[in-house]
Formats: sequence, C-alpha cells, structure tokens
Amino acid sequence: MKFKASFTDDGISLLDKRFLPAIDKVGRVCHVYLTPTHAMLLHNLLGSTGPDGDGPQCVAQFAKDLLFREYNVSSRDGNRVAFSVDVALLHRAIRSALAVHAQSPAAGDAPAAIQVKLVNKQTPGSRSAAPFLTFETKGARSAVVQDVPISKPLSRSDVARLQDALDAAQELPETLVQVPDLQQLQNLVDRLKNIGDLLSVTVTQYGDLHLQVSTSLVTLGSEFKRLRILGARANAPVVDQNVSATIRMEMAVERGEALSVQVSMKHLVKSLQCHLAKPDCTFYGIAPNGACLTVIFQYFIPGTRLTDKSISFYCRLPVLDPGTS
Repeated sequence: MKFKASFTDDGISLLDKRFLPAIDKVGRVCHVYLTPTHAMLLHNLLGSTGPDGDGPQCVAQFAKDLLFREYNVSSRDGNRVAFSVDVALLHRAIRSALAVHAQSPAAGDAPAAIQVKLVNKQTPGSRSAAPFLTFETKGARSAVVQDVPISKPLSRSDVARLQDALDAAQELPETLVQVPDLQQLQNLVDRLKNIGDLLSVTVTQYGDLHLQVSTSLVTLGSEFKRLRILGARANAPVVDQNVSATIRMEMAVERGEALSVQVSMKHLVKSLQCHLAKPDCTFYGIAPNGACLTVIFQYFIPGTRLTDKSISFYCRLPVLDPGTS
C-alpha cells in the first residue's frame, strides 16, 4: 500500500489551528483513514472503547481536494488505507513543518508544498522496519524530514470494520436542534458537572433542549427553548406551558415527540472541546431508540451561509441508559 500527498495551505492550516487541537482534547489516539475521495480522522470507532464501549466517538471527514494539492493512495483493498497515530505527535510534526515552511523563500521562488507520505524504515537499534508517516518540508534556510510513528496499517478485515462503524455513525437523529450560544452551554455544563456525574438530556420536536442533573439531595437543570429545528417537528401543546420543564419533557416523551437519554458528564465535557474546531453551527439530537447523543458541527463556505460539504465533523456520546422513545 502507498500514500503520498502535498498539502494545500488552507488544508494544513485547518488541521493545525482547528481539528487536531479539538481531537487531541477528546482522545490521545485516532485513526487516519484514507480513501480515494476523502481523508478522515476517526476517534474511538474501533477497539475495546469503540462503538459499544466507553467514551465519545469523533469523526472529522475532509474532501481530499480541501487538504491536498496532490493526493495518491493505493492498496489492494479498494485503495483504502487506515492506521492509528498519536494525535499530539501528529500535531507537533505539522506545527514544525509549518514553521520551516514559513521561512521566506528566495526572491522569485514560491514556497514548496509540505509533503507527507507513508514509509517503512528501520530505525537504529531495531531489527525490522516500522511504519511512519513522514513529513518533508523545504524552507529558505533549511529542509526538514520528520517521521511520526504509526501503527501497522489495518488489515482488510479491520478496514471493513472501520468502514462499517463509520457507516453506522452517519445515521442522523430524526430531530436536531441548534444551540446558538455555545458559551452559555459551556457555562451551564461547568456548573452541572460539580453536582453529579450523570446528565439527563432531552430533545423535543418543539425545538427544546433540556439538561438536568439529579442526586439524592438536589436536582438542577436548564432548558433551551424554541431553537432552530432540522428534521421532524411538532407544535407544543398549550397546556404544557403551565407545568414545570421536567413534567413537560416527560409528557413530550410519552407523546412520542421527544427522546431522552442519560450520558456521562465527563463525555459531554469532552465533546464540548470539539468547539476548538470553530464550527459555524452546532446541532444536538438523539439517535433513533435513544442509541446515542449526537452532536453535529456545521461549517459554511467562507463569506456565505451555504454549507461547506467538503467538511463533516460530529461526535456521538454513548448513553448510560437505553433511552425512552
């Protein structure tokens, strides 16, 4: 299998300034998954902490032309290549490459693109070759080659498992609500996490998002109402306005116009770190049958309000309760 590419300036900047800092806060290791059309960073889709285990899943998918000027990937498995890498080491290599790349070129010369490729090499003291992701950068005063250690590329069967997990993770909730004030949500979670470890989340077809922590001594929550809705929606009954938020949520669940799940407060705090990737919009929803809490980050084409379809970024939080539908 082979992989060799050269970065676009915008593409490597996106990884350096937005997505690698965000994913590094969610988990230390991720899979890099390369296909003929896309490059992806996938956290927690496989292994003991995969789809059925502990911890949030995180998917960042990019059209190849967004990240790379030239892009060549080949394998006997439909030209798909996947391997795991330490996110901090990958980010450090990219930052170093950008520092060299920023050196002023000689007059009349254009700066050379930062190149990356998959190699096998034998390091001093080892008896066999090991796989690396190698970055090659040329500046005005220096040229740097950096080797980032990676796992052995995934086998055909493991790539198939990864693709199956990715396909399953792309199932959208029937109702998504947009949270317009992420700082307000962050401040709320910062208060709630000091009370309990479990968080009840309810999403209604009326555009409501309800968060609540309960212990034997106290119950504390907050409600975001009349949010923008994508997908299935319904009109809230007038009678519901005269009862408490908790009872309203319970009645909406009983009518089949809301879903409610419990998630780990620790997982939600981790998912909020994805805002380091600076999305233009953030949507929350609960998968059918309460399978997971889904957070979708939307990006616009710069200077417009049109969705940038070259970027897909979302998290899925496992539920600690099967949910109520």
